[in-house]
Order: sequence, then structure tokens, then C-alpha cells
Amino acid sequence: MDLNDKLAEVSRLFCVDGTYLGYETICIGNVNKTYEVKFRMPDGSLKSFLIQNVNTYAFRNPIQLMENIDKVTEHIRKKKPGQVALHFHHTADRKTYIIDGDNFWRMTNYIPSKTYSTVADPEIIHNAGVAFGEFQVQLADFEINQLYETIPDFHNTVARYDQLARAVEENPLGRVEKVQDELDYLLSVRQEACRMTEMMRAGELPLRVTHNDTKINNVLFSPIDKRAMVVVDLDTVMPGLVGHDFGDAIRFAANKVEEDSKEPEKAGVNLDVFRAFAEGFLEMTAHTLTQAEIDTLALSCVTLTVELATRFLADYILGDPYFHIAYPDHNLVRTRCQIALAKDMQRNMSSMEEIICACTDAARKQKE
Repeated sequence: MDLNDKLAEVSRLFCVDGTYLGYETICIGNVNKTYEVKFRMPDGSLKSFLIQNVNTYAFRNPIQLMENIDKVTEHIRKKKPGQVALHFHHTADRKTYIIDGDNFWRMTNYIPSKTYSTVADPEIIHNAGVAFGEFQVQLADFEINQLYETIPDFHNTVARYDQLARAVEENPLGRVEKVQDELDYLLSVRQEACRMTEMMRAGELPLRVTHNDTKINNVLFSPIDKRAMVVVDLDTVMPGLVGHDFGDAIRFAANKVEEDSKEPEKAGVNLDVFRAFAEGFLEMTAHTLTQAEIDTLALSCVTLTVELATRFLADYILGDPYFHIAYPDHNLVRTRCQIALAKDMQRNMSSMEEIICACTDAARKQKE
């Protein structure tokens, strides 16, 4: 069966009525295969849906993943009646997936929108902060023990350091000797980077439903203005810390260069971007977060940046088995860029903390 026929069959199994007209491949993301399928509905209107073939090598527990997504999206939809929301279609037996040999299919509504991979417009950045903050608020009353931890220790910084230590010990390609400066820095900040994990273990930071991949390109924006409509790509939704989402968003959006820039000396945190995102995020969440969570938001940016540096460096030492590389030292270049960003964040920690305090105070006064 060719792909066109397969997508038509999958659509029928997801109970879509109407006449199948064809598909287009959507080049978004690096993990799953995504297709826009088009239908003429019984009333004569044209309608599109998105079908994805989930990468089950990357996501080893796809059924648990889909159970998480289904529960979270349905919870959010109940909070947003009549508004744009993500919705996954069900089969006749109420499943949100179809297993077809080695293929794992899912289908969602198509939302006409814009996305941004890189952006300097403070209004768009602010609205992305609002979107991720709203995501937190919408799920604040969600029973967290309903969710599977689909990727164990995903943002466990202590575990990430342990993985780096094992890579150094194995040193299969003799690359450790080349990265001693990087290792020295990462080891020097280990206690600081692992503080949030230790606070979580001590019960000082609460677990919440977190997105865990808060890149701005995971927010769909209105095609006619700068309004954020919905947060997407929920494959990594699971229990986590609010700082995981805030810190990773800043790490991605506020760096002055791309995360794999070959000019790490140009890396650094753009405080205007930091402020715009923090204003939007805290506008939505300041009244729901604990003081300990607010106090660690600036720290979370360093934590998530250092954590990713340990992952890039471990992968480089082991011969690049996990992250896709475009050239032999790609993961080392990524490591050095993240380290440079983390160092600049450390230099700007007081400024970031002041911005967090100011945004929190403003948001709380607005709620009064």
C-alpha cells in the first residue's frame, strides 16, 4: 500500500467522514513524520487534519505518551470551551493511536497558524511566555499522578552528570583528552546546576505538569496578528519542575547566537528577550507559583543550559550516538556554545533575579 492509500486508511480508522483528497508532507520537527491530509466534508467544506507517524525509537513507550497527551489535552479543552485547542482524534474503540506493524499513527486537528524558530520581536516573545504560562495554569489542578514519566530522568541534572561521568570513564574514542577545559568547567558548577534537583528531592520544589520542550516554535501564533493561540508538541509532557520549562525557554530564545554557533565568544543571554518572556510567563503564573519556585527561575536558566552541555559533551565523548550531527565536532561545538551561554548567565544572575522580582511584583499587583 502506498503512502497516499495508507493515509486515507488511517483517516478512516480515526472516524473522519468525507472524501479524502490527498496529502502534503509537513517539514516540522526532527523526530516524527507529519502529513497534512485534506478532505471534502459531507457539507461540501474543505478541511485539513494532521497525521503523524510517531518515531518509536525516540519514544519507546508511545502508548503511555499518548495517554499522557490525551488526558492533558482533554483537560485543557474543558478549560477553553469554544477556543482554539489541540485535539487528538479517537478510533471507534476510543484509542488516540493506531498500531500498524512498526508504524504508530495519531491524528489531530489542523490549526492554521504561524510559527517562529528565531524571533527578536518582544511582543511575540512576551506572548510565547503567556502561552507557556497559561499552559502551566490550565494544568495547575491536574492530578499529576495520572501521568507516566515517559522519559525517566529527562531533566534530572544529577543523573545527567552521572551519565557524563560514565562517558568519561568509557572514553571509547580517546576524546576526553580534547575536552578537559569543558569538563573542568562543568564539574566546577555541578553543585549549582544540581541544586534544583536536590531541592525537588527534599520536597522544597513541587512537581507540576510540565511541557519539557518549551522552544518558541512549539507555540502556534495567529496568522493575522502576534497573538499566541496554543502550545503544541506535547510528546514530553510529564511531571517536572516549573523551572524546567522556564529555563529551557530562555536557553533557547534568549541566546544571542544559535545553540551550535562556532563563535561561542558571541554567545550570551539577551536580557531584553529574558524580560519579555518573563513578563508574559509570570503574568500568568505569579499567583500560582511558590516563593521557592520564583526564587529559582533565574537559576533554572543556568541549570538547563549546563544540563544540555553535559548531554552534548557526553554524546561527543561516546561518538555521537544520540544527537544528529552535521560534521565530526558538531556536539563539541554545541557544548562550547552552551558553556559560554551559561557563563554569561552566571555573570548576569543578579540582573535576571531583579527582572524576575519586578515581573512577579507587577503581575501580582495586576491581580489585586
